[in-house]
Amino acid sequence: MSENVDKYIKRKVYKGTNSRIADKFVDAGLEKIRACINCGTCSGSCPSGRRTAYVTRSVIRRALTGDESVLEDIDIWLCSTCYYCYERCPRDIPVTDMIIKLRNIAVEEGHILDAHFGLANKIFWVTGHGVPANGEANKKWQDLRESYGLPPLPPTVHMHPEAVQECQELMKSVGFRKLMDDIEIIKAKEKEEAEKQEKSEEK
Repeated sequence: MSENVDKYIKRKVYKGTNSRIADKFVDAGLEKIRACINCGTCSGSCPSGRRTAYVTRSVIRRALTGDESVLEDIDIWLCSTCYYCYERCPRDIPVTDMIIKLRNIAVEEGHILDAHFGLANKIFWVTGHGVPANGEANKKWQDLRESYGLPPLPPTVHMHPEAVQECQELMKSVGFRKLMDDIEIIKAKEKEEAEKQEKSEEK
Protein backbone atom coordinates (compact mmCIF):
# COMPACT_ATOMS: atom_id res chain seq x y z
CA MET A 1 0.00 0.00 0.00
CA SER A 2 2.69 2.50 1.00
CA GLU A 3 4.63 1.77 -2.20
CA ASN A 4 1.61 2.76 -4.30
CA VAL A 5 1.16 5.96 -2.26
CA ASP A 6 4.84 6.86 -2.72
CA LYS A 7 4.39 6.71 -6.50
CA TYR A 8 1.84 9.52 -6.43
CA ILE A 9 2.82 11.62 -3.44
CA LYS A 10 5.97 13.69 -3.75
CA ARG A 11 7.53 14.32 -0.38
CA LYS A 12 10.01 17.13 0.08
CA VAL A 13 13.44 15.77 0.99
CA TYR A 14 15.49 18.22 3.05
CA LYS A 15 19.23 18.26 2.40
CA GLY A 16 19.82 18.98 6.05
CA THR A 17 17.82 20.36 8.93
CA ASN A 18 19.31 21.64 12.16
CA SER A 19 19.44 24.77 14.29
CA ARG A 20 22.73 26.03 12.80
CA ILE A 21 21.12 28.85 10.79
CA ALA A 22 18.87 29.97 13.66
CA ASP A 23 21.92 29.90 15.97
CA LYS A 24 23.73 32.26 13.59
CA PHE A 25 20.79 34.68 13.80
CA VAL A 26 21.03 34.60 17.60
CA ASP A 27 24.82 35.13 17.46
CA ALA A 28 24.18 38.22 15.30
CA GLY A 29 21.76 39.62 17.90
CA LEU A 30 18.72 38.70 15.82
CA GLU A 31 17.19 36.35 18.41
CA LYS A 32 13.78 37.99 17.86
CA ILE A 33 13.31 35.59 14.96
CA ARG A 34 12.08 33.11 17.57
CA ALA A 35 9.13 35.42 18.28
CA CYS A 36 7.75 34.86 14.75
CA ILE A 37 4.14 33.61 14.86
CA ASN A 38 4.07 32.86 11.12
CA CYS A 39 1.13 35.25 10.59
CA GLY A 40 2.12 36.15 7.03
CA THR A 41 2.00 39.95 7.45
CA CYS A 42 5.52 40.19 6.04
CA SER A 43 4.53 38.26 2.90
CA GLY A 44 1.31 40.27 2.49
CA SER A 45 3.26 43.55 2.75
CA CYS A 46 6.09 42.62 0.38
CA PRO A 47 6.28 44.56 -2.92
CA SER A 48 8.71 41.98 -4.37
CA GLY A 49 6.33 39.17 -3.45
CA ARG A 50 3.61 40.74 -5.59
CA ARG A 51 5.76 40.46 -8.69
CA THR A 52 7.84 37.33 -8.03
CA ALA A 53 7.55 33.94 -6.33
CA TYR A 54 9.24 35.40 -3.22
CA VAL A 55 7.36 34.56 0.02
CA THR A 56 9.02 36.25 2.99
CA ARG A 57 7.23 34.10 5.59
CA SER A 58 8.36 30.90 3.89
CA VAL A 59 12.01 32.03 3.77
CA ILE A 60 11.99 33.01 7.46
CA ARG A 61 10.23 29.78 8.47
CA ARG A 62 12.71 27.66 6.51
CA ALA A 63 15.62 29.47 8.15
CA LEU A 64 14.06 29.12 11.60
CA THR A 65 13.45 25.38 11.17
CA GLY A 66 17.01 24.91 9.90
CA ASP A 67 16.20 23.98 6.29
CA GLU A 68 19.67 24.50 4.80
CA SER A 69 18.37 24.47 1.22
CA VAL A 70 17.15 28.03 1.85
CA LEU A 71 20.77 29.16 1.45
CA GLU A 72 20.77 27.99 -2.18
CA ASP A 73 17.35 29.45 -2.97
CA ILE A 74 17.27 32.40 -5.39
CA ASP A 75 14.34 33.80 -3.40
CA ILE A 76 16.61 35.24 -0.69
CA TRP A 77 18.04 37.57 -3.35
CA LEU A 78 14.61 38.90 -4.44
CA CYS A 79 14.11 41.02 -1.31
CA SER A 80 14.52 44.72 -2.19
CA THR A 81 15.34 45.63 1.47
CA CYS A 82 12.52 48.21 1.60
CA TYR A 83 11.81 47.35 5.30
CA TYR A 84 8.03 47.40 4.76
CA CYS A 85 7.73 43.94 6.36
CA TYR A 86 9.52 45.21 9.47
CA GLU A 87 7.24 48.25 9.69
CA ARG A 88 4.13 46.05 9.69
CA CYS A 89 5.33 43.04 11.72
CA PRO A 90 3.12 42.69 14.87
CA ARG A 91 6.10 41.25 16.78
CA ASP A 92 8.57 43.96 15.63
CA ILE A 93 10.84 41.33 14.12
CA PRO A 94 13.56 42.92 11.94
CA VAL A 95 12.63 40.70 8.99
CA THR A 96 14.75 42.57 6.45
CA ASP A 97 17.82 42.26 8.68
CA MET A 98 17.10 38.52 8.87
CA ILE A 99 17.09 38.28 5.07
CA ILE A 100 20.36 40.26 4.87
CA LYS A 101 21.91 37.93 7.49
CA LEU A 102 20.63 34.94 5.53
CA ARG A 103 22.35 36.30 2.41
CA ASN A 104 25.56 36.76 4.40
CA ILE A 105 25.42 33.16 5.62
CA ALA A 106 24.74 31.98 2.05
CA VAL A 107 27.73 33.92 0.69
CA GLU A 108 29.99 32.63 3.47
CA GLU A 109 29.09 29.13 2.32
CA GLY A 110 29.68 29.87 -1.36
CA HIS A 111 26.07 30.38 -2.47
CA ILE A 112 26.10 33.66 -4.37
CA LEU A 113 24.55 34.65 -7.69
CA ASP A 114 27.07 35.01 -10.53
CA ALA A 115 26.06 38.66 -11.11
CA HIS A 116 26.65 39.54 -7.45
CA PHE A 117 29.92 37.63 -7.38
CA GLY A 118 31.13 39.43 -10.52
CA LEU A 119 30.27 42.79 -9.00
CA ALA A 120 31.94 42.00 -5.66
CA ASN A 121 34.99 40.18 -7.00
CA LYS A 122 35.79 42.39 -9.96
CA ILE A 123 34.10 45.81 -9.87
CA PHE A 124 34.01 46.43 -6.09
CA TRP A 125 37.48 45.03 -5.44
CA VAL A 126 39.10 46.85 -8.38
CA THR A 127 37.33 50.23 -8.08
CA GLY A 128 36.28 50.33 -4.42
CA HIS A 129 32.81 51.21 -5.68
CA GLY A 130 29.65 49.17 -6.21
CA VAL A 131 28.50 51.31 -9.14
CA PRO A 132 31.54 52.64 -10.99
CA ALA A 133 31.13 55.95 -12.80
CA ASN A 134 34.69 56.47 -14.03
CA GLY A 135 36.24 55.41 -17.33
CA GLU A 136 34.96 55.69 -20.89
CA ALA A 137 32.55 52.76 -20.48
CA ASN A 138 30.63 54.77 -17.86
CA LYS A 139 30.56 58.12 -19.68
CA LYS A 140 26.74 58.12 -19.73
CA TRP A 141 26.65 58.26 -15.92
CA GLN A 142 29.08 61.17 -15.88
CA ASP A 143 26.93 62.99 -18.47
CA LEU A 144 23.81 62.31 -16.40
CA ARG A 145 25.46 63.72 -13.27
CA GLU A 146 26.55 66.84 -15.16
CA SER A 147 23.02 67.31 -16.54
CA TYR A 148 21.88 67.71 -12.90
CA GLY A 149 24.62 70.23 -12.17
CA LEU A 150 26.79 67.73 -10.29
CA PRO A 151 30.50 67.09 -10.87
CA PRO A 152 31.01 64.21 -13.34
CA LEU A 153 32.48 61.98 -10.61
CA PRO A 154 31.08 61.53 -7.09
CA PRO A 155 33.28 62.53 -4.11
CA THR A 156 34.29 58.94 -3.48
CA VAL A 157 37.26 56.83 -4.60
CA HIS A 158 36.41 58.04 -8.12
CA MET A 159 37.68 61.51 -7.22
CA HIS A 160 40.43 60.03 -5.06
CA PRO A 161 41.86 56.99 -6.89
CA GLU A 162 44.67 56.76 -4.35
CA ALA A 163 42.02 55.67 -1.82
CA VAL A 164 41.31 52.42 -3.74
CA GLN A 165 44.38 50.81 -2.19
CA GLU A 166 43.16 51.82 1.27
CA CYS A 167 39.74 50.27 0.47
CA GLN A 168 41.46 47.07 -0.64
CA GLU A 169 43.46 46.94 2.61
CA LEU A 170 40.20 47.28 4.55
CA MET A 171 38.59 44.53 2.47
CA LYS A 172 41.56 42.26 3.18
CA SER A 173 41.50 42.98 6.91
CA VAL A 174 37.81 42.06 7.28
CA GLY A 175 38.24 38.85 5.25
CA PHE A 176 36.39 40.03 2.13
CA ARG A 177 39.26 39.19 -0.25
CA LYS A 178 39.71 35.70 1.21
CA LEU A 179 35.96 35.07 0.98
CA MET A 180 35.97 36.06 -2.72
CA ASP A 181 38.98 33.78 -3.38
CA ASP A 182 37.27 30.87 -1.59
CA ILE A 183 34.07 31.37 -3.60
CA GLU A 184 36.07 31.51 -6.83
CA ILE A 185 37.54 28.07 -5.99
CA ILE A 186 34.05 26.69 -5.20
CA LYS A 187 32.64 28.09 -8.47
CA ALA A 188 35.54 26.65 -10.49
CA LYS A 189 34.91 23.19 -8.96
CA GLU A 190 31.17 23.46 -9.66
CA LYS A 191 31.88 24.41 -13.28
CA GLU A 192 34.30 21.51 -13.66
CA GLU A 193 31.74 19.06 -12.23
CA ALA A 194 29.00 20.42 -14.49
CA GLU A 195 31.24 19.99 -17.54
CA LYS A 196 32.06 16.40 -16.53
CA GLN A 197 28.35 15.70 -16.06
CA GLU A 198 27.60 17.18 -19.49
CA LYS A 199 30.26 15.01 -21.14
CA SER A 200 29.03 11.85 -19.43
CA GLU A 201 25.46 12.59 -20.58
CA GLU A 202 26.66 13.06 -24.16
CA LYS A 203 28.16 9.55 -24.11
